[in-house]
Amino acid sequence: MITIHLKYEIDADKLEDFEEYGRRWIALVNRFGGTHHGYFLPGEGDSDIAYALFSFPGLAEYEVYRTASFQDPECQAAFELARTTGCIKRYERRFLRPLDANPTTVATSAAEGH
Repeated sequence: MITIHLKYEIDADKLEDFEEYGRRWIALVNRFGGTHHGYFLPGEGDSDIAYALFSFPGLAEYEVYRTASFQDPECQAAFELARTTGCIKRYERRFLRPLDANPTTVATSAAEGH
């Protein structure tokens, strides 16, 4: 499994636009076979930082989703929403893997070439 962590610098005056953007992507990621874990919006403290987490079974499935998202009309509409509103100033993307609580599973997977 691969989990994608996104850190957004957003325009705090356009939070409603960013919320709409997030709602769209939650549904889209799930439609493309991922599991969206949600958007985490500013509360206390910094008012211009938001996060999102979503997972795919593996990097190959994520790449299929990324490629398809550039052709999908609903995905393109979500990208356009962010562009036209300017709700996202910049973002960073990281790829994370979960730590298995059972070390023998990790050792077995490593030995099998996973």
